[in-house]
Amino acid sequence: MIAVLAGRRVDAADTSTARFPLENVEKVREKMKQFFIANNISHLVCSGACGADLIALDVAGKLSISRKMVLPFDAQTFRSSSVIDRPGNWGEMFDEVYKELNAASDVIILNYTKDENDVYEKANFDILNAADRIFQEMNKTGGKKKAAIIVWEGSPKDSNDTTDHFRQEAKKRMYSIAEINCLY
Repeated sequence: MIAVLAGRRVDAADTSTARFPLENVEKVREKMKQFFIANNISHLVCSGACGADLIALDVAGKLSISRKMVLPFDAQTFRSSSVIDRPGNWGEMFDEVYKELNAASDVIILNYTKDENDVYEKANFDILNAADRIFQEMNKTGGKKKAAIIVWEGSPKDSNDTTDHFRQEAKKRMYSIAEINCLY
């Protein structure tokens, strides 16, 4: 099965509404591992933000699942704006995963700028497009399936929720939708 993934970053230290508490990282890691194994995931495409993305890329690597990381802009800018700005040791994990995937030419860096309107929604389309290309290549003889894994607390936080945008776009492209709850 070809999988795409999007989800929550771990909560900021000063958050007033829990969506992905840092203390739930290991629970989410185990849920992902079980899902990947149970669904025979062969390929994973996602971004590399702290929280859901990096956990998924790390778990997939340990399970020898083929991985692609899609970043909306250069790695250093992404690392500072979407990785190390939250509690936890995400910078080191990002550096390790990025180094592995970049050496294998499995990092896609888009040409957006950090302050561009809708940059993460645009990146959602690019993640899905990358997975669609893999699916088309791998499914020449049929039988392959594709799934979108949504790691969140179960509902949009507002009308501009990037994770929900990803879920809706994946649905339109006929991905089966699986959810992993990051609150419990």
